[in-house]
Amino acid sequence: MFRATVFCLLALLSCTKDPVVILPDPPQEKQEENGNDNGNDDTAMPSQIKITVSGKSVPVTIEDNAATKALVAALREASITYEADDYGGFEKVGALGRSLPTSNSQITTQPGDVILYSGNQIVLFYGSNSWSYTRIGKMEYGTLDELKSFLKAGKGKISVTLSL
Repeated sequence: MFRATVFCLLALLSCTKDPVVILPDPPQEKQEENGNDNGNDDTAMPSQIKITVSGKSVPVTIEDNAATKALVAALREASITYEADDYGGFEKVGALGRSLPTSNSQITTQPGDVILYSGNQIVLFYGSNSWSYTRIGKMEYGTLDELKSFLKAGKGKISVTLSL
């Protein structure tokens, strides 16, 4: 009986016009822990941007909000350089040259905070202040003195470059 069933099955399969071929699934590329396909996804939101002052750079861990998404989109096109100056003895502030979406809330800043003010100004804090801002991120720096040295705190205007 078994031979008859196998014979009938083979006979039926041989009658089909196109042979049926079952191929194994192609191997999947190993996904990195962050979910990117080995870093080749240009549309993925990065977790950091970079701030460069006088040839030295620090990473900034960014927030996930509309402002940072718009900023990252602009940085994908080109780095942004702007002038920033001391204000109030606790921050460097400068006009970004474009507006970003805001989601302001009352924030008490800390040294290292990167903040969007009035939708078009980036504030780099080396002190503290309380105001309604949109948080961009946090600079990763060593000591407070190293942060102040990096930002040339209290020494006037600096050129700041934001990049990916």
